Amino acid sequence: MGSASADAPLRVVVVTFSPGDTLAGFLDSLALATTRPYEVVLADNGSTDGVPERAARERPEVSLLRTGGNIGYGAAANAALAGHDSGYAIVANPDVRFEPGSVDELLAAAGRWPRAATLGPAIRTPEGAIYPSARELPSLSTGVGHAALGWVWPTNPWTARYRRERDELTERPAGWLSGSCLLVDLAAYASVGGFDPGYFMYFEDVDLARRMGQRGWLHVYVPTAVVTHEGGHATRRSARRMQRVHHTSALRYLSADWPRRRHAPLRAALRAGLGARMLLSYVSSRVDEGAQPQQTVDQLPHDHPDHPAPGHS
Repeated sequence: MGSASADAPLRVVVVTFSPGDTLAGFLDSLALATTRPYEVVLADNGSTDGVPERAARERPEVSLLRTGGNIGYGAAANAALAGHDSGYAIVANPDVRFEPGSVDELLAAAGRWPRAATLGPAIRTPEGAIYPSARELPSLSTGVGHAALGWVWPTNPWTARYRRERDELTERPAGWLSGSCLLVDLAAYASVGGFDPGYFMYFEDVDLARRMGQRGWLHVYVPTAVVTHEGGHATRRSARRMQRVHHTSALRYLSADWPRRRHAPLRAALRAGLGARMLLSYVSSRVDEGAQPQQTVDQLPHDHPDHPAPGHS
């Protein structure tokens, strides 16, 4: 469990790929998000805009780690966290903006949940919706139902069960949390070897949560900590490729539960279904965008929790 000294700098890992103006906004907001000393490591996947280099040159708390190419989100985070197996770290996208005090709120929640491997904030969109970032692990039925119907019927029972948007926005365990912004217990992270680098992008956070959960760790949603996520900053530049990667990662994750030879027909059906959805996403932005968020910032809690809920052990 993370127990590093409060005087030790908090490691903040940002995976960058030509982040443009978003990185300055991230770093400026981070300065107001915690009273704790911190160090920022830019795990750079081959930026060509010069922004990570400039940030490392101009900001003493920022260092640059070149990964050697566009190796993917999880592999870059692994490189930046190599050799760190105690305390906590933030792993985040550069297009995140922290609300004041949000990192300290995540750290406070970590104290309330000693078995939490990851803790995630409420993620609001620039339009004021709450992105459903604290979900159940997708089973075959919920995964298929959500993928097939979420984009056309956002309130369908499979999507509702998976995304838990009918739940009140309260501090609670979840199956997995969005990797766009996470507080990570480094002992838990190291115990499973970090992210699986076989996922270039998408589902690496779902897979990490599943492997940690199998070892008895928890994943805790902390909606009293709030960030804004622009989303799609890097993926818009190669949208068609990212659509393909998303569906390939979904197939990899869902197929992992059905590895035997006798499961081959099921894996083939999954491949065909996800392939059809991918082709449809090429011609319909509604399919690509998926189910739209059903909750808004008005539903966020206004008071910080004063004590742990039952079962924090």
